[in-house]
Amino acid sequence: MVSSSGFRVPSWNSGTGLDERSRLNPNPKSETLNSELRRASVAVIDNGICNLRSVTKALEAVGAEPRVVRTPEEVAAANATGLVLPGVGALRDCVAALRATKLDATVRDWIAADRPFLGVCLGMQALFDRSEEGGGVVGLGIFPGKVIRFQRPPEFKIPHMGWNTVRFVQSDSPLANSLGVDNESFYFVHSYHCVPEDPTLVLAECDYGGVFTAAIGRGRCFATQFHPEKSQAKGLAIYRNFAAVAARG
Repeated sequence: MVSSSGFRVPSWNSGTGLDERSRLNPNPKSETLNSELRRASVAVIDNGICNLRSVTKALEAVGAEPRVVRTPEEVAAANATGLVLPGVGALRDCVAALRATKLDATVRDWIAADRPFLGVCLGMQALFDRSEEGGGVVGLGIFPGKVIRFQRPPEFKIPHMGWNTVRFVQSDSPLANSLGVDNESFYFVHSYHCVPEDPTLVLAECDYGGVFTAAIGRGRCFATQFHPEKSQAKGLAIYRNFAAVAARG
């Protein structure tokens, strides 16, 4: 069932060090912003197949307080205002781990309540109905749509791996704050891409032999196909913007 809000209800990059925090925030508004981010407690789901250290280090670098969680009980105990679902590897394993720990229901309920959420890579793909990967994977079904394998001319190698520019379709999204509408570069590693049924869900697009969805956003739910934690200064801006949303509760 789709609610009126549009929800369906049922290694840290080697080129970017933590000592560069001040340089990576060239336009700090004030110490008030920094203290606000320090109040952002963000639960990060450990599903056993994610680049957990890179994500938590990125959140720490922007002043947030990441708390690793593995069960619904740990999510509740963390009393966090934001939730991050990272993931690398196989979508089947990612979704299976969420279902085994009952965190699938936690993610579903969190997003339905419009609480700040950020999915990364597989954490974005898992939100849709189904994927072609591995003969077919049933996703969490939070958003109508599918995940399909790239079909590109031979000169475009699959997986799509490396830096590529994105265009923010939702330029007023808080996740895109301080970022240019066009030509911001982020790091991708994926062979499959999301195809939302609702085009208004698309937050950002990327062109790799054809345009595909690079990020989605609705309310305070965001997800990126690229890896912000591998994307140096611009990637930290994504985490900083999410932490700012989470800090507001």
